[in-house]
Amino acid sequence: MSRQNKLMLCGIAVVATAMFSTAYTQAQTPSPAPAAPAAPAAAPAAPGSTPGAPAAAPAAPAAAPVAPPAPFDTALLNAANTLFSKALLPAGNDKVDLVIDPLIDGISGAQSAASHLMEKRLAELADKSYPRFKVQQFTTAVIDRAPVVLVGTFTAINNAGEANGARDAFRICLALADLRSRTIISKGFAKALPTGVDVTPTPYFADNPIWTEDPSTTAYIKTCQGTKPGDPINPLYIERIGTASLISDGITEYDNKRYREALAFYRTAMRMPGGDQLRVRNGVYLANWKLGRRDDADQSFGDLVSFGLKTSKLAVRFLFKPGSTQFFGDEQITSPYPMWIKQIASRTAQSSTCLEIVGHTSPTGPSLLNERLSVLRAQAIKTTLEQTDQRLNGKLIANGVGPRENLVGTGKDDTSDALDRRVEFKVLKC
Repeated sequence: MSRQNKLMLCGIAVVATAMFSTAYTQAQTPSPAPAAPAAPAAAPAAPGSTPGAPAAAPAAPAAAPVAPPAPFDTALLNAANTLFSKALLPAGNDKVDLVIDPLIDGISGAQSAASHLMEKRLAELADKSYPRFKVQQFTTAVIDRAPVVLVGTFTAINNAGEANGARDAFRICLALADLRSRTIISKGFAKALPTGVDVTPTPYFADNPIWTEDPSTTAYIKTCQGTKPGDPINPLYIERIGTASLISDGITEYDNKRYREALAFYRTAMRMPGGDQLRVRNGVYLANWKLGRRDDADQSFGDLVSFGLKTSKLAVRFLFKPGSTQFFGDEQITSPYPMWIKQIASRTAQSSTCLEIVGHTSPTGPSLLNERLSVLRAQAIKTTLEQTDQRLNGKLIANGVGPRENLVGTGKDDTSDALDRRVEFKVLKC
């Protein structure tokens, strides 16, 4: 490969925003927070809220989001105590099964070191201080017993309410979803200071090559962020929760480097209702690649590209250095990139679609340099794809927006905000 071609390859970092833009809007807009206890009439500001809902009293934790951010441990404890203490449980002392559907980032849908720590703390608190709850594993067998499910999002926000301002806090949203009554029975909210919070994605999510709008993840986020106590659980979330437990098992096995076991869970999930989704397709590709099954990996990655083109939401992530058009320096990460590029080019050329390629940068650094860098990244991938498959000539256009459409916005310039250093594919009609 020529030096020029290598340089052109180095600007790629493709990621989707359709799903993330929806989640981002929900996370950043103050209105989803329920009203303070003294003014339950304000609750309609929350998505899906209903005036005069009988469960207004348990919405007391609504006051938390307007309070100043607290240290992470304090904020989590406040939100969790509100969640468990206000839960609308059946009368009596019978134990109630509680499972935790792994918490996710409210923008990307990814799990992280912070979200896993939150799950551990929540389970420990329930066991220690709330004896009505019996914490169980998140499995299909337990789901069949219609337990209470804890869902939660952890979202970087701008504490001053500025849409494009620096993310200087995290918003914790917790919800208890009762599968028996199919309603939300409690909520908990808090804002946490970013100091000491590790939002590094777990291995499966750090390795994911493709993002696109995923209805299952969106349903999870809406179940947490778009409800108040007494509201029905998102129906798509209920429909796919059994499949979600299998996917969770697959992610856990992958994170523990048990790739054969992970692949078995992903393949099983694919056959379940609603199992043909992004997390499963990504998992099949990743497990095959880790197992050295190159032909299967090539095919499954190509299928991922076609999946994105079919839904008009194609997004592939290539990790590269901050402030640069050079790929990230770890060859273990970049080794599949040539195959990715070939599959993207050939599958796009075979389709009837055109693409707008939009470059993005993180907010760090001079704004004019960021604007230029975003254009260079978009032009680099455009040129590389055209050189890989000449059928793409005339089907691609390039643009750059600098940091104006950041999704994470923390400016850490590491794997936690890689979505901000991206080149986005917008699928267009030719």
